[in-house]
Amino acid sequence: MAVGSRKLWAVLAAAVLFFPACGAFGEGPQEAESNDNEIQVGLPTGKTSFANSDIAVAQEKGFFKEAGLTVKTTNFRSGVSVVQGVAGGNLDVGASSFEPVANAHARGGDVKIIGSYTDLLAVAAVTPKDVTKPADLRGKNVGVQEVGAFREIMTRIVLESGGLTQRDVNYVPVDSQSYISSLLQGKIESAILQTEQALSAQTEDKNLHVLENLNKITPNYHYGTYFVSPSWLENNRKNAVKFLTAITKAHRFMYENKEETVPIVAKSTGFDEKTISAAYDVMLEQQGVFPVNDGLDDKRMRQTIEKLRKMGVLTGPEIKVSELVDKGPIGDAVRDLGPWDGDKRWR
Repeated sequence: MAVGSRKLWAVLAAAVLFFPACGAFGEGPQEAESNDNEIQVGLPTGKTSFANSDIAVAQEKGFFKEAGLTVKTTNFRSGVSVVQGVAGGNLDVGASSFEPVANAHARGGDVKIIGSYTDLLAVAAVTPKDVTKPADLRGKNVGVQEVGAFREIMTRIVLESGGLTQRDVNYVPVDSQSYISSLLQGKIESAILQTEQALSAQTEDKNLHVLENLNKITPNYHYGTYFVSPSWLENNRKNAVKFLTAITKAHRFMYENKEETVPIVAKSTGFDEKTISAAYDVMLEQQGVFPVNDGLDDKRMRQTIEKLRKMGVLTGPEIKVSELVDKGPIGDAVRDLGPWDGDKRWR
């Protein structure tokens, strides 16, 4: 293992993140209120990403209001914290990458996936241009937030593609909002960045480039989820359908209305419209990362579970997709709206 990695590995592996950061739409965590039409949503990044901007679009275009819902969001430092909030009853709906939700379920946690924000990966490994292939990362400083969290798992997948393991690099702890600055300052030589972050970093430093697009390395990985507790779903199934109806409307609106979508996403993410416009072209035009139907493919989720088990990220009893996921609410939403077809991007 690279110098210093063993100690850092132990520290990071023991880290549990309990403290959310105030976000663009919420005012911090609080007990979910009894208002029948109010939904408290937790987002998995300290600052809203493009991948989670469907919430902002649904708010701005009035889709939640149309459904009779008041949706309040809080930004957290990681999906782990969001899972804790949902399981603990402080949040009604959580947004997170797949792995912390699956892990919580495997350990008996009170969580159930009901939908997706971006079910396809929308992140890339960004490095200096002298790192021309994953194998070149050997001995380099690699930025991660916590072991077992999404970006660290994506880092391992990149390393594996070059015949390396995490023991061949030096993990450097980086706050979720500091990846770009750490790259620019030379503190780290690789980071997993959201599409808009990757574009912004390359604009600021022409010596940076996308080493690998994770969607190309592992195209069958299921990325983002919306999830709830089974008890909340039992008592609020109609609101779950309304919420997912508004989200699906937002996804469809985004594909059809770039000019209106870009300023909304720019405002929610804090990136300039030029960067968001370029990110839109990658995420929606080229990759089609936002699902317009249910976005919950059983085969891909099973493959993701198998991948996480092989990596040692997912432990505990065998997970059945049918027990982890309830497709009922999103199925009702899509039936009401009518399914979209005729384009290879539509899922």
